Amino acid sequence: MTEAQKLEHLQKLATLIRYSILTMTTQAGSGHPTSSLSATELMAGLMFGGIFRYDLDNPRHPNNDRLIFSKGHATPLFYSLWAMAGKLTAADLMTYRHFGSPLEGHPTMSFPYTEAATGSLGQGLAIGLGIALNAKYLDKLPYTTYVLLGDSEMAEGSQWETMQLAAHYKLDNLVGVLDVNRLGQRGETMYGHDLMAYENRIAAFGWETILVDGHSFPEVLAAYEQVMAVTDQPVMIIARTIKGKGVSFLEDKNGWHGKVLSPAELERALPELGPVDKSVRGVVSRPEDLRPATVAPQPAAPLAYEPGTAVATRKAYGNALKRLYPQFPHLVSLDGEVSNSTYAEIFEDAYPRKFFEMYIAEQNMVGAGLGLATRGKIPFLSTFAAFFSRAFDQIRMSQYSEANLKFAGSHAGVSIGEDGPSQMGLEDLAMFRAILDSVVLYPADAVATERLVEAALTHPGIVYIRTTRMGTPVIYGPEEKFPLGGCKVLRQSDNDLVTVIGAGVTLFEALAAYAQLQQEGINIRVIDLYSVKPVDAATLLTAAKATQGLITVEDHYPAGGINEAVMAALAPNPVRLYSLTVTQKPKTGKPAELLAYEDISRSAIVKLVKQIIQG
Repeated sequence: MTEAQKLEHLQKLATLIRYSILTMTTQAGSGHPTSSLSATELMAGLMFGGIFRYDLDNPRHPNNDRLIFSKGHATPLFYSLWAMAGKLTAADLMTYRHFGSPLEGHPTMSFPYTEAATGSLGQGLAIGLGIALNAKYLDKLPYTTYVLLGDSEMAEGSQWETMQLAAHYKLDNLVGVLDVNRLGQRGETMYGHDLMAYENRIAAFGWETILVDGHSFPEVLAAYEQVMAVTDQPVMIIARTIKGKGVSFLEDKNGWHGKVLSPAELERALPELGPVDKSVRGVVSRPEDLRPATVAPQPAAPLAYEPGTAVATRKAYGNALKRLYPQFPHLVSLDGEVSNSTYAEIFEDAYPRKFFEMYIAEQNMVGAGLGLATRGKIPFLSTFAAFFSRAFDQIRMSQYSEANLKFAGSHAGVSIGEDGPSQMGLEDLAMFRAILDSVVLYPADAVATERLVEAALTHPGIVYIRTTRMGTPVIYGPEEKFPLGGCKVLRQSDNDLVTVIGAGVTLFEALAAYAQLQQEGINIRVIDLYSVKPVDAATLLTAAKATQGLITVEDHYPAGGINEAVMAALAPNPVRLYSLTVTQKPKTGKPAELLAYEDISRSAIVKLVKQIIQG
């Protein structure tokens, strides 16, 4: 095929793509046709211009190039591309946005060519960064990750977190394609069509920049060829485009974002596209059949903790990553520049090539972790529990990517002491419990922590592990098992009057209260609720029936915490449930002072037990 024939073929593809975009959105009655029309040449040139390498029959081939639509509302274009590749029919496209169709309004995993669920803007580039990290530093494969970006989402701070990290890690296998179509949802974007405004900022972050007319196939193809020659830098193609390109009454017109043409308007628009060859299809180049080196799992070392020794569960977390890596060689660790506090540094020192420093950029860390997870890695992401709140949207979106992600939040609760409320994770249990099908774990000692990290590694999905800053005594033997959804009954008799449920640091307050009450002839049952989600409802119900009531004691705010988890699990049953939780605005102080101040100390437990049994 000559160059002229190639350009003619691409133009025919672009025309059919535009035809598909318009017809499928009108048929659906919703969608974003104008945002899709603006990027048509950019994406058709990438996929069908001899640049993109992909095994169409094997979407999970490890050496496929990767394409992420960060501007996820442009799904009419996304699905049309795969139709041009022969993986969807015209009839399939007409199911767009219909209930039960895999062609959902924004990309989801129901469509097999989706890398990750997008649509909440400002996240695709971080996911691409994680995939690029995997290619360059872990699998060591030559594939490239391309991310289509909208100009509106460049206002998101998460984009610039990723910009910094991509340049820091010299990701020359990460290519952003910025569709500068000038118009956002409600009017002009921050910089309109000022391409230099984008170039100056992006170049300042260490990226190679290439400016193009996004509707010129010769310029678009030349830009992709130029990308291949760049080394040690990520590349951003900055394209001037027209929103609604191809239809005169849509082009560069405000007020059409997220709006579709009526059937009458469609009939008026289609002739403007010119002749439509519905038989034309694109050819996607195949990748080399390269695969990452395999590493055979090796047995993990046994646990070695002296009973009674004080060990912070955050330190046991770091020990666990190091100990378990040989058994789980796909494990990787990412940390938000607090690895000497989360103790992820223990893993980093042992396996530096499997550790990625994400600095104080938690949104990027979660996105990058998701990108790594899409490539079969098991990422553990660690920072202070409080700081995951910055990245909740990324955490929320990761559930729709069916992500196998593990989160470890340290410095939880008022028990961290003198640092004060800014550092205290007091909302984290609620946040992670809210994620569909998540697992939320709260170990009390080093053995429980290590066993729960191990359980997280074998569980596919999102797992949150809450760790404690202070040292807590080792109370479990090395052979103790900690199944997800379980709990431990640590103190029990036939004449227990009340059951006290603790987790993490409050378990030891419950044990101390038990010892004090026993001296007064009062027996209580003590349960370690190490699995906050799912909850061991059967064991709790047995305890509720055997005693006069359940007391939950937690170093967390009331909303969404342990008491509400227990209440939800036992809701169908008539249970007397009492709560000791953080109810006052925290302040600086010693851990013991703060536990007493919030009435979640041993003395508060003793007082409430006596109130219950005295009626």
